[in-house]
Amino acid sequence: MTKFILIRHCAAQGQAPEATLTEAGFEQAQQLADFLENYSLNRIISSPFTRAIQTITPYALRHNIEIEIDERLQERVLSSENMPDWFEKLQQSFIDKTIKYTGGESSNEATHRILALIEELKTNDSETIVLVSHGYLSTMLLHSISPDFGFDEWQQLTNPDVYVVEIDSSGGHFQRIWR
Repeated sequence: MTKFILIRHCAAQGQAPEATLTEAGFEQAQQLADFLENYSLNRIISSPFTRAIQTITPYALRHNIEIEIDERLQERVLSSENMPDWFEKLQQSFIDKTIKYTGGESSNEATHRILALIEELKTNDSETIVLVSHGYLSTMLLHSISPDFGFDEWQQLTNPDVYVVEIDSSGGHFQRIWR
């Protein structure tokens, strides 16, 4: 069985890849580092987005664990164009996972990306791997395990949010552990 700690980044100043954490986000990152003390973590893999890296940096520094960067953990781009009705378009992309807006990625493509990484990381070791990502991509991973986890659950995610995800040969399960 492979065990992951899936983390959605702390509060950020925007959606751009270079957006940093807010002042509250930096405080949340410290609280997250304290929270993670209850878990034996062996490896950290993060989205290349600044807010994701900053989210896990306090824990990584405290335990001298290298933060590995993997492009497959970056957030899904809905579209490269400004879409005033982005919320409705996002909701529709949960229903029709093949929808692909200009310059964007479909839900199926985003799901394939995260599942390819999960497949590579599957081991029989007792290793616990931290994955630091974003709301939509995290939702797609959890949705792949439980199809009932969808748009409404995405809306309820917090910054940060933390799930334990366990995957074995018969499938997977997850549990929200963030308070």
